[in-house]
Amino acid sequence: MSSSVVAAPPAALDHSKGTYAFVSLGCPKNLVDSERMLGTLALDGYTLVSDPDGADFVIVNTCGFIEQSRQESKSVIREMLDLKAAGRTKGVIVAGCLPERLGGGLLKELPEIDHVVGVWGRDEINRIADHLVGGMREQRELFRPAPIRALDDRQRLRITPQHYAYLKISEGCDRTCTFCSIPKMRGKHVTKPIEQVVAEARELAADGVRELILVAQDTTYYGMDYYGEVWLVDLLKELEQVEGIDWLRLMYLYPVNFTDELIETIAASEKILPYLDMPLQHINSRVLKRMQRRVDRDKTVALVEKLRRRIPNLVLRTTFIVGFPGETDEQFEELRQFVVDTRFERMGVFEYSPEPGTPAIKLEGALPDDVKTDRQQALMAAQQQLAFDFGDSLLGYELDCLIDETLEEGIAVGRTYADAPEIDGCVYIEDPGLEVGQRVPVELVSRQDYDWVAVLAESVD
Repeated sequence: MSSSVVAAPPAALDHSKGTYAFVSLGCPKNLVDSERMLGTLALDGYTLVSDPDGADFVIVNTCGFIEQSRQESKSVIREMLDLKAAGRTKGVIVAGCLPERLGGGLLKELPEIDHVVGVWGRDEINRIADHLVGGMREQRELFRPAPIRALDDRQRLRITPQHYAYLKISEGCDRTCTFCSIPKMRGKHVTKPIEQVVAEARELAADGVRELILVAQDTTYYGMDYYGEVWLVDLLKELEQVEGIDWLRLMYLYPVNFTDELIETIAASEKILPYLDMPLQHINSRVLKRMQRRVDRDKTVALVEKLRRRIPNLVLRTTFIVGFPGETDEQFEELRQFVVDTRFERMGVFEYSPEPGTPAIKLEGALPDDVKTDRQQALMAAQQQLAFDFGDSLLGYELDCLIDETLEEGIAVGRTYADAPEIDGCVYIEDPGLEVGQRVPVELVSRQDYDWVAVLAESVD
């Protein structure tokens, strides 16, 4: 789970209504919600400050996905409540997935919280702030039903650097994976119409964005509920026409609905990166059936082989769950061998987390925590060398690099197409003239664990 206290913009607005600090937790989808709340508060006259200590109030936008993320969210909340108890802020508002997951139970557990706001109450955050600043203690909970239409994410105050942004193309999920609580927090799948997504993309491009990272709970399902069929290809073709956007990166691609047309569109595009984030969760057919993933080993292997064959220079990122109820030693070994044979360039591994209210919690065969931890470490150990081998395989090649930040002593930090921000590696370049947001050709000259060292291509002898 990513976490950040949001930095205040360089030019602060007149704080006629009060100052606030904002802590954003969780996934990129949650980050978009955070940016929308920040924009709403800014337009209403509230001023964002970087330090919670001394702010009129603090907002924590939380993650509630698994037990570990819930505990991390509660830890941040308690930290902010300690500031309140010490008189160093006047109130704490808790928003997002944790209130949606726990409902009224959150205020019972942490009664010092002033207000809680569910996922779908985000666009009313300024009204809740008004209640807090005005000393109104009634109606401390704001929960709205999941919308039948996707929310508008324009007029955001972005947390990401100016040159890249997350673009949410849908909400919710219609999948019934037995381990997942997302539908309970985010509701059913709701497609954001193409014209609305494109309008948001144009707004972001006008604000200096060069890389758009498409996110959803189930990206390959885009359009099914709204248009009656999957329309991801149609959306991508429209986004390719948005001026100013250089890179389109696709995340959270479910392995179902991965059509030949989608593969051909990605392979032929000059803007859609050959980087696909496709969570597979497991490879053993029996485990996949117990997970209710709607795919089996044969279909998964066939899809991966097709993607490798038809998309040049493909980088595949995936995630797996180990220690799912009933997973045997043999089934885990099948997964480990699949990872070794498939050679994913990027991979994450999670230990199974028993989530209250999910079907998997009723399954027999729960595994001890130490077994789950051992399997997670073993799978990541197998992946580490594969990732290092991939890094070495690109040494000497020239690739475009998008500069994310500049450090002291003339060092710039960027990313190639093979790396998504925050979760993958980066490239270090020694050149005092580079600026954030530039896209420059570099030659990769050495590897440092998951990162590269590079020189500007034109300076190579």
